[in-house]
Amino acid sequence: MKELTTADRLKQIMSERGLKQVDILEACKPYCERYGVQLKKNDLSQYVSGKVEPKQDKLSILGMALNVNEVWLMGYNVPAGRKELEKLEQQLQSEVTACELFEKCYGKETFEAVKLFVQLDTLDQGKVIGKMELMLEDEKYSAKEGSSSEQAM
Repeated sequence: MKELTTADRLKQIMSERGLKQVDILEACKPYCERYGVQLKKNDLSQYVSGKVEPKQDKLSILGMALNVNEVWLMGYNVPAGRKELEKLEQQLQSEVTACELFEKCYGKETFEAVKLFVQLDTLDQGKVIGKMELMLEDEKYSAKEGSSSEQAM
């Protein structure tokens, strides 16, 4: 969720780090040269005043120069540091991979059931487990002589 503006974030960085606009422009120079982006005093002044929001190219330059996440710089409630975002992305990718593997092994219906189950509080999870255990006592789930489950063993 967006909580602040780019102007707010730039002012925050300037205050925390004791920077002036000219310092930010100096930090941006190598990135501007490398990527062929022009960031002028007037541009930065308008960003800091809140008159204009930077376009993606200049936002990226500012993010790299200040070593902050561009999404954070836009005012969203995400970690400020670039490394923190990378860690979150890796963690999310691991979770996605685990979910995909679970669904592949046990099927979509089982995966959906687990997604619903984990949304329940502990008390209701216990109730669901109890109901499932009762259902499994039903004759159709009990082992029968010569059943396919016994033959597989």
